[in-house]
Amino acid sequence: MYPKLIETIKIQNGTIGNLAYHNARLNRTRRELFGCFEPIDLHTHIAPPKAQQLYRCRITYAQEIETIEYIPYTPKEQKDFRVAQSDICYPYKYANRETLDRLKAQFAHCDDIIVVHKGVLKDTTIANIAFFDGKIWWTPKEPLLAGTMRQYLLDNRKIQAKELKIDEISSYHGFAIMNAMVGFKVIKDYTIRS
Repeated sequence: MYPKLIETIKIQNGTIGNLAYHNARLNRTRRELFGCFEPIDLHTHIAPPKAQQLYRCRITYAQEIETIEYIPYTPKEQKDFRVAQSDICYPYKYANRETLDRLKAQFAHCDDIIVVHKGVLKDTTIANIAFFDGKIWWTPKEPLLAGTMRQYLLDNRKIQAKELKIDEISSYHGFAIMNAMVGFKVIKDYTIRS
């Protein structure tokens, strides 16, 4: 039995977001996990809804694409974060998120958690993160999951990567989350608690 994986793609007003990066990750994952060297072109599989609204396109796959869903999406407000120490490993975007969900459930009274391993910041359970030092937005060098929006921003020199340590948080002047659905979102009036 092969693990199922997902790609989550933003579709807004009929326009598919960041498709080249999703296509690259899907085919890299298929190659690394299943030895599939014949690439899939997601463009030929996605038929975006024409409605003038925001959708989350959820693609489930293993060696081949299994399902494609178009789910109306409303972003959630996130301001209150808790730091959670964990050695969780999530290098591929698995459909089974039980490990992440269990970790988050331990901190029910916050919007999301920031995973920390051996004092080094990783990600939240649903997004990559970045901190602003007054000049540069820095994202963790080794995230839980190398997100497509994160990679796009790195490639376009909007952010840079380095090891970010838990004890350095207070020295930064801004905090942002990023993923396919929210893009790069600077969080105003955020709280990060240990």
